[in-house]
Amino acid sequence: MKFGFIGLGQMGGGLARNLIRAGKDVLVYDLNPEAIARTLAAGTTGKAAKDAKELGLVDVLFTSLPLPRHLEEVMLGDEGLLSLMKPGSTYIDVSTIDPRTARKLANAAEARGIDFLECPLGKGPAQAEEASEPIFAGGKKEVFDRMEPVLKIVGNPVYYCGDVEASAAFKLISNLIGMTNLAVLAEGLRIGEKAGIEPKLLLDLLADTGANSFQLKVRGPWIINNDFANRFGVDLALKDVTLGVEMARDWGFDAKLIKMAREYYKAASEMGCGKEDCNAVYKVVK
Repeated sequence: MKFGFIGLGQMGGGLARNLIRAGKDVLVYDLNPEAIARTLAAGTTGKAAKDAKELGLVDVLFTSLPLPRHLEEVMLGDEGLLSLMKPGSTYIDVSTIDPRTARKLANAAEARGIDFLECPLGKGPAQAEEASEPIFAGGKKEVFDRMEPVLKIVGNPVYYCGDVEASAAFKLISNLIGMTNLAVLAEGLRIGEKAGIEPKLLLDLLADTGANSFQLKVRGPWIINNDFANRFGVDLALKDVTLGVEMARDWGFDAKLIKMAREYYKAASEMGCGKEDCNAVYKVVK
């Protein structure tokens, strides 16, 4: 079985390297030569494609791209990769996208006899690198059952969420809650500073209360140590929160608190923190 992987950034790169480490025949493509080099260094079974269209001949194609429009540009239309992929092959997208785009990709794949799974990821680059990235799969159950062993090579645990819209929606809901939680944490830390509470003590005390959270445990220490190295950037957080707010709006729900949090991420991006970790939202909370 020949695999293809398009998009070797912080998330996709780790997943592609997991396939190579497992000895799979993997053809990779990215616009960044350094990302390709890092991925191929993981083993001897990886190979770089000269052009994305070369990946149209693989048996299983993964994509990990920043925005829904990037996926549409690469995969759809007369020149898109779905027009080159063979019937019976499988297309797996691990990007964070909206349900509408996921359905568009699924329909286009099905029209050409190609199986499709939407499989957004649950955590960060470190988990992607060590194959402990939660995967939330959506698509036809029989396709999931066949591809589950492949998914468990690149990440774990693997959950089946239902149709493609469900998996895409779940990832956005998760990020909406997580990013809003982080913005609230940033406000809380600022209030703690004004109260004169030593930052490390504040984190320890919060962890023993109802204020405890993933963001507190993971990003709280980064914030108090001024560590804003990019694990999941402000610009990506802003993109995901915006997609989620728009998704909610399409369903007639006004996500008021989340929209307030989005303003912090927008301000952080405009301040020049877009390529820093999303914990840089703390910098604009005063």
